[in-house]
Amino acid sequence: MFDIITVGSATLDAFIETDAANIVSVSSLNTKKDFMAYPYGAKIEIDNFEFETGGGALNTAVNFSNLGFKTSAIVKIGADIQSGKIKKVFENAHVDTSNIISSKKYQTGFSIILTSFQGDRTVLAHRGANAHLEKDDINFDAIKKSKWLYLAPLNGESTKVLDEVAMFAEKHDVNLAINVGTSSIKQGKKNLTEVLKSAEVIILNKDEAALLTGIEVRPDTKKEKFSEEIIHPDIIKMLKELNYKKDKITIITDGKNGVYAFDSHKFYHCGEFPAKVVSTLGAGDAFASTFVASLEKTKNNIEKSLQYASVNAASVVEHFGAQSGFLSFDEIEKRLKKNPQFKVNIIKK
Repeated sequence: MFDIITVGSATLDAFIETDAANIVSVSSLNTKKDFMAYPYGAKIEIDNFEFETGGGALNTAVNFSNLGFKTSAIVKIGADIQSGKIKKVFENAHVDTSNIISSKKYQTGFSIILTSFQGDRTVLAHRGANAHLEKDDINFDAIKKSKWLYLAPLNGESTKVLDEVAMFAEKHDVNLAINVGTSSIKQGKKNLTEVLKSAEVIILNKDEAALLTGIEVRPDTKKEKFSEEIIHPDIIKMLKELNYKKDKITIITDGKNGVYAFDSHKFYHCGEFPAKVVSTLGAGDAFASTFVASLEKTKNNIEKSLQYASVNAASVVEHFGAQSGFLSFDEIEKRLKKNPQFKVNIIKK
């Protein structure tokens, strides 16, 4: 029996860091978007280059295990050189590897991560075997015997297993957490309804929430200063619309602005924990998995879980690599004690 099983992707990532990246912001009346840009046709000097492993299922499984939970991962990789390194990472983190599927047809997923001088990143991803997870690949018996099932973002053909896996978890009283992911959202809200209804915890970023709900977060105008609110009214609308089940938890992450949560009764805002940003890659996975692990540890204390998750995510962004910087619960507690001013704002419905 496992405490937690993660389902999703495992990749080999190439991190490329260069100060030559330009951040271009484009604003309109209702939207604002940032772009990473390089001079067209130029040869760009690289300041740093590293290979690391990544992927939602791998990152979260390593973190769950580091936090003391008996963990397994259901991922699909190739039968190539990259797959050996991925398996080694799981083994070194004491994550069960019996549910890893090796494919001779597809390559192991591969990503190139372009990191800016601000620490933010743009990811060029080749999904490979990650996009071809099938129903027959999944060990449903192991899921039935676990406490939690964590669904990391799935892509391509793999999204077709979402409904069946989610409904199976609900039927067998397995707690379900899902980090939705853009690829699933682009297939349409209707295709996600059953999954979202089944989940105890739904986690997505602000852009994904806007795409799923159709609600855009309006910028400040001369007449309305939304930024002065603890939680932007459009974020509140999103949280309400995504609240599919009473007493379940919906979380929207918003980068430097922190995170927002709703449990059908209260809204929560937790700011960004202080950190010297090296790379933001893996911060979302660190936050999401630490939040779920903390819910289990604290018996559903949302306020404490938001704090724990924010601290661990802040530690990850201070390192290069999606699994570097993971903290134990004791280490998280020590950092919170050193920062007693770090609190969660709670607003009653």
